[in-house]
Amino acid sequence: QVQLVESGGGLVQAGGSLRLSCAASRYSFTINAMGWYRQAPGKQREFVASITRGGSTNFADPVKGRFTISRDNAKNTVYLEMNGLKPEDTAVYYCNVGWQTALPGSIWGQGTQVTVSS
Repeated sequence: QVQLVESGGGLVQAGGSLRLSCAASRYSFTINAMGWYRQAPGKQREFVASITRGGSTNFADPVKGRFTISRDNAKNTVYLEMNGLKPEDTAVYYCNVGWQTALPGSIWGQGTQVTVSS
């Protein structure tokens, strides 16, 4: 059973930065796409960003220019660098990985809370 361990969430003021990490272990397939989704209270879970094993990235429009995504294939770890945070970025952020090039994949993390105060 694949395990995803997330870290890096927290409370930050508007305009601040946070870095999320997600490390995959106990996997029995080659992980291709890795990325992040988020879910705010009362809203549906939405795509944030993804990166393939080859380094191709994709971002949701609300975070373009503010968030960057990267990965360390040797460590099977994905990072989400969030800059210029806004109160509307407040949500639980979920790591997601899969064996295909596109998300959503089949494996989800437990979620990490990001709260941006105004």
